[in-house]
Amino acid sequence: MKKIAILASGSGTNAENIINYFKNNHNITIEIVLSNKKEALVLDRAKQHGISAMAFSRASFYEKTHVLDLLKSINPDVIVLAGFLWKMPENIITSFPDKIINIHPALLPKYGGKGMYGMNVHQAVIENKEQESGITIHYINEEYDEGAIIFQARIKVLPRQTPEELAQAIHQLEYEHFPKIIARVLNG
Repeated sequence: MKKIAILASGSGTNAENIINYFKNNHNITIEIVLSNKKEALVLDRAKQHGISAMAFSRASFYEKTHVLDLLKSINPDVIVLAGFLWKMPENIITSFPDKIINIHPALLPKYGGKGMYGMNVHQAVIENKEQESGITIHYINEEYDEGAIIFQARIKVLPRQTPEELAQAIHQLEYEHFPKIIARVLNG
């Protein structure tokens, strides 16, 4: 049985999409959903699906080894960042080499780095009059959005499209591709 751990910071729509995708899979299971925000809706979504879910503090992530120890005890085959906004600490990256993947709402290397998430990305894409945008699924390394790219999907940026409209189109790409790419990573 292949195991997935999900880290998320927000409402958890991507996490729930992943949970639903693997719900009836007999070879892959979602072991736990972790969040850096105790009020994050992702925790409720996970619990509604019968998946263990818990929040953790900044100290337990960066200064102590609580999150690392928990992940080691689960020993996931892949750690999925689904809207998780904190930079991964080096001790987790080195403990799970090439096992941590993230989704970014732009075509990296453009519009990546610290502060480039969510509407900040879509606003920048629109302001710079880009012709296309998309998603990038990539491995995590010590730098924001600089890990090896696994997959990209593209869409055209429409004339007079608002950042909110672009965000909706990007979310659809995320829902369509992220679970499939996670499965592909898990299956080698």
